[in-house]
Amino acid sequence: MAIKAEPTFALKDHLFNKPKVASIAAEIAAVYPAFATRLFTTKVTAKFPELELMERLYWIRDCLREFLPSDYQAAVKILLESLPPPCDPTLVDGDFGDFIYGPYGAFVAEYGCNQADLQFSLQALQEMTTRFSAEFPIRTFINAFPKETLAFLQTCTTNKHYHVRRLASEGSRPKLPWAKKVAIDYRDPLPLLTVLYSDQTRFVTRSVANHMNDISKLDPKLTVATLKRWRASGLQSDKEMRFIIRHSLRTLEKQGNTAALQLLGYGSQALQVSDFVINTPRVQIGDALEFAVTVRSTALKSQTILLDYHLYFHKANGELAPKTFKIAKTQLAPGEVKTFIKRQPLRPMTTRTLHPGIHAVELQVNGQVYPRKEFTLQTSQL
Repeated sequence: MAIKAEPTFALKDHLFNKPKVASIAAEIAAVYPAFATRLFTTKVTAKFPELELMERLYWIRDCLREFLPSDYQAAVKILLESLPPPCDPTLVDGDFGDFIYGPYGAFVAEYGCNQADLQFSLQALQEMTTRFSAEFPIRTFINAFPKETLAFLQTCTTNKHYHVRRLASEGSRPKLPWAKKVAIDYRDPLPLLTVLYSDQTRFVTRSVANHMNDISKLDPKLTVATLKRWRASGLQSDKEMRFIIRHSLRTLEKQGNTAALQLLGYGSQALQVSDFVINTPRVQIGDALEFAVTVRSTALKSQTILLDYHLYFHKANGELAPKTFKIAKTQLAPGEVKTFIKRQPLRPMTTRTLHPGIHAVELQVNGQVYPRKEFTLQTSQL
């Protein structure tokens, strides 16, 4: 008897489907009776089977262009009037909005990014971002009109709606995932962040921290100095400032950046590392690597230590490529000794192919890197 696989979840079908398309068509028709709801829905959804998620978004955008008035501003005014109420402005996190309104921002970016329509388009995105984030379309305007758009985003930092405030930070990130690059200098949006880091909404401060993490990959010194200045200002609560610092420095923490670790409270080198031993010098693919290390505090007061390790995977071309993993964050009293034993499963993954051969483990304790130890990964026991 054949066994059928369980149906798999398809995000594109969840976010863009016939009921959702019919819903926005009805909303548009309610304010623009000439809108051909049935024909629009049929044309949009007929092509869905051959389109991926973002392709569906842009296809809806293009169909809106066909079914709305040819005059750009008239078309956008209809879209704005048809929108449902904004996401709840009293929330402090989440409520990202409904993806089905993503084509509206894309419409503005595609057809309204020009000098004549600039201010109208920016204001339209401000309205739209309270229903679904306009972080992608705003980047088109940043690249085309950097001075004007950054000035607009500066006004967004004090808007009463937290989605608008978040747009200023998220839309200007230098390394926003899956988005087009912005051509401005990574330092240009810092005045926006200097307002937003003291925001009382986690949805906003998380974006600020993600933005700072992006900057940390380009300019670690600027990142650490900025965070120190923000903390010293006292404009943000201690708890939230700790979150911002921790989330902003997550890449530098993995890299063992000394200044970042000091800001995080892991800067002390008053410790001794000994007995770093590979307990499984030969590991079969599918089993686990095991190693141990002992750390002794030589400080005169309690200290926090951060133990990471870099696992160097053997690549197909024979090179070793590291990936960072965490062992522990812990407190050591003066003179206290702790031994840590770590087991790292080495199973094939969809994101990583394991190759037999020499691999290595390298310890990093409070940013200090210790000589690596090698082990052999093999396909079967010898």
